Amino acid sequence: MNQLALVVIARDEAARIGRCLASARGLVDEIVVLDTGSSDATADIAREHGAQVHRFAWCDDFAAARNAALELASCDWNLVLDADEWLAAADRESIADVLAGPALIGLLPIASEFDLQGRVERATSWIARMLPRAVRYAGRIHEQPVSSLPRRRLALPVHHDGYRQADAARKRGRNQALLLRALEDSPQDAYLLYQLGKNHEIGGEFEQAVPFYRQALALADQSAAFRHDLVVRAIFTLKKAQLHEEAIHLADAEMANWQDSPDYYFALGDLLLDWAASNPPAAGELLPMVEASFLRCLEIGDQPELDGSVTGRGSHLAAHNLAVLYEGMGDSERAAHYRGLAQAS
Repeated sequence: MNQLALVVIARDEAARIGRCLASARGLVDEIVVLDTGSSDATADIAREHGAQVHRFAWCDDFAAARNAALELASCDWNLVLDADEWLAAADRESIADVLAGPALIGLLPIASEFDLQGRVERATSWIARMLPRAVRYAGRIHEQPVSSLPRRRLALPVHHDGYRQADAARKRGRNQALLLRALEDSPQDAYLLYQLGKNHEIGGEFEQAVPFYRQALALADQSAAFRHDLVVRAIFTLKKAQLHEEAIHLADAEMANWQDSPDYYFALGDLLLDWAASNPPAAGELLPMVEASFLRCLEIGDQPELDGSVTGRGSHLAAHNLAVLYEGMGDSERAAHYRGLAQAS
């Protein structure tokens, strides 16, 4: 059977590199770690886990670092992970047909943790991380493999905790600078515009995020994998920027595309609720639509197959919002019912 290498680039990840490498034990035949300038024990810990460790002079280009690491691997296939990621299960059988079959790009479900209202929630994105040996990356940041090979989703789940508050704050400034430099080279790149909007949004800079999301929506193809997350985030960001009418217009225009998305209906319900709160005369008309939106979330259920979908928007998060809604409407019986659903999830 063809062999598989784990390829990681890392810097100052002593706290997490061991978890990443240990999670792939039994799955991979070779481990390559490219250290881009650590001042901690990252390299030593990587070696303790059986990795070949190489040094690389960081040049503000993630694709360059990825490609340098890939050049050092000697296997037929490469599994690409970051140090703040780890495999949920290292099951060689689940990818045996891939390793033995024709070349393709493997998309892995990466569940990213983030902090929300005192809880840790997860959003799943399908990202190209299983690559044939010859495939390389392009892109200064949020780099992508350059290949016309078919793409296939693989049952090899990955967890990621690099979006937790402390880490996200540390990375935002670096990402912003790299994204702006990348956009200078590709000013019409919808994905870069989406990522710039997202970077501002995560930092609570909603007014700054809006123009990037507007441009991304205008340029992104309807079939783009990131468009689902883009639409949902844009609705939320427009609401936070108090641009309710623009958000409603976007939601109306996109509704037919996301009939099976709990994230879309969650964003819609949240938008309508906020609009009702800021426009009390319209509350009588808006609140039934808020209710219908969150009920639709529960009807659909969680959909991790949708790129960027947040676990809970089809279950406990929607149930919690319904409990709050019914409590505000004085319906204590239904409020208690949905509060119980939220707590049970």
